[in-house]
Amino acid sequence: MLEIDLQNAIDAKNEEYLLEVLDDKTLNIEFIKKIYFPFRENKEIVSQVAMNLSLRTSVYDRELEYSDTMVELLRDLAINEADMGARWAVAKNPHTPSDVLKNLAGDSVNLVRALVATNPKTPPSVLEKFFNDEKIVRDGLSGNPSTPIKILKILVNDADKMVRMRLAENKGAPIEILEELSNDSDENVAKAAQTNRENKA
Repeated sequence: MLEIDLQNAIDAKNEEYLLEVLDDKTLNIEFIKKIYFPFRENKEIVSQVAMNLSLRTSVYDRELEYSDTMVELLRDLAINEADMGARWAVAKNPHTPSDVLKNLAGDSVNLVRALVATNPKTPPSVLEKFFNDEKIVRDGLSGNPSTPIKILKILVNDADKMVRMRLAENKGAPIEILEELSNDSDENVAKAAQTNRENKA
């Protein structure tokens, strides 16, 4: 029934109905694809598709919702120059391929680059270049398990407590860094580093 209603709405260009349907994060991803491609130039629909893909992925379960269709949609959204929100959603998605993240690393919008910096799928060579970027971008490196260790070692002494906190919670941080942060001047950072260290043991 939904498939027929969707096709009718697509044929009739009933954007209001399609936007309402896209609000459902449990909607079959094949239906999302069916809506997206005919309306790629429609900013509202593009934004809603990007939001839907964001909501259906989890930072806790990175394999959840992975599919070839998900990757196909993310690839197409990434080249949508007109919609920063779409590129933002792609930059933080755990299913975005590393080559797409590599391209987004050169985005003119610092928030897009900042999210690429936090994505574990971003290649370490790209993350290394972010170290010389704006603060908002550089700060994302501290919590990324793929950040090269030589950069994490520098971030141990960052003046920003939140950078050290993300580093203390970083699953990719080596024991030596966590040991150093266990003696951090900030009690919460020290505690987070200690907990992370115990979980590695």
